[in-house]
Amino acid sequence: MTDREPRQAELDFEALVHAVVAVHSSMAEHATRAVNVSLTLRNWLIGGHISGYELAGADRAAYGERLFESLAERLRGLGVPRVDARELRRFRRFYETYPQIRETVSPEFAERLPAGLLGNRETVSPTSAVPGRTLVERLSFSHLVELVGLSEPLARAFYEVECIRGGWSVRELRRQIASLYFERSGLSTDKDKLAALAQRGAERQTLALTVRDPYVFEFLGLTPREVMGESDLEESLLDKVQDFLLELGHGPDRPLPGGEDERAWRPSSRWGRGSVASSSTAAQGPATRTGS
Repeated sequence: MTDREPRQAELDFEALVHAVVAVHSSMAEHATRAVNVSLTLRNWLIGGHISGYELAGADRAAYGERLFESLAERLRGLGVPRVDARELRRFRRFYETYPQIRETVSPEFAERLPAGLLGNRETVSPTSAVPGRTLVERLSFSHLVELVGLSEPLARAFYEVECIRGGWSVRELRRQIASLYFERSGLSTDKDKLAALAQRGAERQTLALTVRDPYVFEFLGLTPREVMGESDLEESLLDKVQDFLLELGHGPDRPLPGGEDERAWRPSSRWGRGSVASSSTAAQGPATRTGS
């Protein structure tokens, strides 16, 4: 070998350990993101179907105000998880609150949807400066549930940006909303200092927190935690995620469900600071939650 030829990195035991850890972290991140994106799009699309039926369903008058209860009962009988009437109303509101999520639906999947469900694919939501792809990839559905529950659009937009920027856990997002962070920011004379204080010590979202999310468990068809041992729970989760990804046909050269090329993300960047610009708001009163 000449001096000009590249030298192969020395492979010793420690290098082997680091290589295995890197592969594990990367694939765990990939699996978690794929499941989360699919869950979010599933709920958004369910909301879209319901919204479309309410507007143009041929027999919608026969169900009237009992639509959600009747639909929930039928879907439960078919084994569809997490579809009680309250959740179905939440899915519809999610669809109506974030129309920009339509941009994340891949063309291959969109072709199988009813005509008109996606509407035009332009950016639509004037109350959210965050692109649909960023919402889907950086926030879990449980985060989005908390945001959809806010009735004040400016408050919702504020927490979207701050949550993504800080990589908050769902519990941290709830805590910040309960502490009236949005209202305090509007009244503060030093918003940068307040923002730094809010982000300092905030609980960050982790893979462990994501996979323990009740929405994720039920989406994967897992048995409730209280009837399973810890080892059974972990083994079942790994099996379900593996089966889920195999059904989707994901591999090194396949995109994620939302249409994202897997090369566009890296494990270390998922919960880093986002590129979304900070939202400038002035509080007009406390943000309230809407009924679900």
